[in-house]
Amino acid sequence: MNIGLIAHDSKKKLMQNFCVAYRGIMSKNELYATGTTGRLIEEVTNLNVHKFLAGHLGGQQQLSAHIEQNLIDLVIFLRDPLSPKSHEPDVNNVVKICDIHNIPLATNVATAELLIKALDNGDLDWREVYK
Repeated sequence: MNIGLIAHDSKKKLMQNFCVAYRGIMSKNELYATGTTGRLIEEVTNLNVHKFLAGHLGGQQQLSAHIEQNLIDLVIFLRDPLSPKSHEPDVNNVVKICDIHNIPLATNVATAELLIKALDNGDLDWREVYK
């Protein structure tokens, strides 16, 4: 499965910790991330991450394009709802595109844990049929 990973600046450390905690599951899948988030994940996990541009430089649009092409099966987007972003339309676009294309999306660590455990249990195998 292909997992998309995005984290706002204030959530990057949380994303790193999440990926360390679930490194075993993550290592069985292909990881795609916006540039800075991907680099930070690689630094602490030694996992291979396909990195797009930094989110504010177009990485969120690149990930969105992969979602639209049905190349991403699950997205974990740890976002900071309390800090408005200058590129907020791009942020909202990722959420919208996941909804349009029926891609499971977590925007907080509690939901991310549920989805990553479901992935490990085979509960998201329907994505292979959906493709």
